[in-house]
Amino acid sequence: MLDYRFIKDNLGEVKKNIAERYMDADADLVVSLYDEKNSLQREVEELRKKRNENALSMKGKLDPEIRAAKIEEGKLLKDKIAESETRLAELDRRLAIEGAKIPNMAHPEAPRGKEDKDNLEVKRVGEPTKFDFEPKDHVQLGAELDLIDFDTATRVSGTKFYYLKNEAVLLEMALVRYTLDILMKKGFTLFQTPDIAKTEILEGIGFNPRGAESNIYTVEGEGTCLIGTAEITLGGYYSGSILDKTSLPLKLAGVSHCFRREAGAAGQFSKGLYRVHQFTKVEMFAYTSPEESGAMHEYLRSVEEEIFSGLGIPFRVVDTCTGDLGAPAYRKWDLEAWMPGRNGGEWGEVTSTSNCTDYQARRLNIKYKDDDGKNKHVHMLNGTAVACSRAMIAVLENFQRADGSVAIPPALVPYCGFSEIRP
Repeated sequence: MLDYRFIKDNLGEVKKNIAERYMDADADLVVSLYDEKNSLQREVEELRKKRNENALSMKGKLDPEIRAAKIEEGKLLKDKIAESETRLAELDRRLAIEGAKIPNMAHPEAPRGKEDKDNLEVKRVGEPTKFDFEPKDHVQLGAELDLIDFDTATRVSGTKFYYLKNEAVLLEMALVRYTLDILMKKGFTLFQTPDIAKTEILEGIGFNPRGAESNIYTVEGEGTCLIGTAEITLGGYYSGSILDKTSLPLKLAGVSHCFRREAGAAGQFSKGLYRVHQFTKVEMFAYTSPEESGAMHEYLRSVEEEIFSGLGIPFRVVDTCTGDLGAPAYRKWDLEAWMPGRNGGEWGEVTSTSNCTDYQARRLNIKYKDDDGKNKHVHMLNGTAVACSRAMIAVLENFQRADGSVAIPPALVPYCGFSEIRP
């Protein structure tokens, strides 16, 4: 969340930012609630002061009538304090709800726009793969090579689930291990995280676990949710902590299953493995000082580029527009791989990395002690190292051959134990 004082002092810029991000939030209401809360807080403190003064004045000998009057005054003050504290708690609750709707400020250089078509391409590595035959999409390849079974998964689990079979199982494991080896050499601390997190952790990270448009599966009656990304569990790892500045930046990498309802997702963009309810992912996460977060964001992007360059998959980097950022992100880079089977050949997102500045740290209460001795909120960043389902699309479609077989990228062969998948 944004600092309430910042919202009040920069109201015009905050409202402009909300409009540019096409989000539904009321900054005026937040400022009004914030002012009302502060005023009531001062009233409560004044009432407490009077109650203490009244209690002190009753020490020693007093005329019975005066003592009785002071006792009555004490009761009245107690009731007023209780009433005011109830109102204060309600204001706090409303302020938290409305304040959480206000997105992070967007980077000044982030493209202004509403949809992914407004994203700005800033870099391209490799060119779209050319074939001297009609390429197949990964759904057809997965069926013909007996690698992916969507039909049985739909019968057993529902739509947007799948079975991986045969070489595809080893290919997913190879993608994970290949990625972890790169991250380990770069000094990331490796985690395998829980697949469930408490609701307050999700809300602190910026995910909405409730409502028809929520992308989150909730665990009924438990106050927990299935995670949509290890960003949630890695971001919650230090919740309520004060970190040693000398330990910053902290670089974490987590393997987890990811569960997403994908509410409203439909059509060609959702075909096959591209948009599913469950997948395996390796996520990067970093905690930094405010001064380091910009450089860390570029670093996480460079790691993503290294991973996909090493696989030999053509990709481009886009600067994500304001309307496609997501509330916590200050700036986001997407890597889009070339997918020959997607609408006859298109770019499809395979990773993203976001700098969320101190937006998440405020709600999760994660700070560090600065050189001036003051506790300040850390900056928090996340980045997909590899989302196995989408990486598998890119591998199968870009490395397919005319005879129906698929070559394995050389970087993955030592992990797979085979160099091709044949019918």
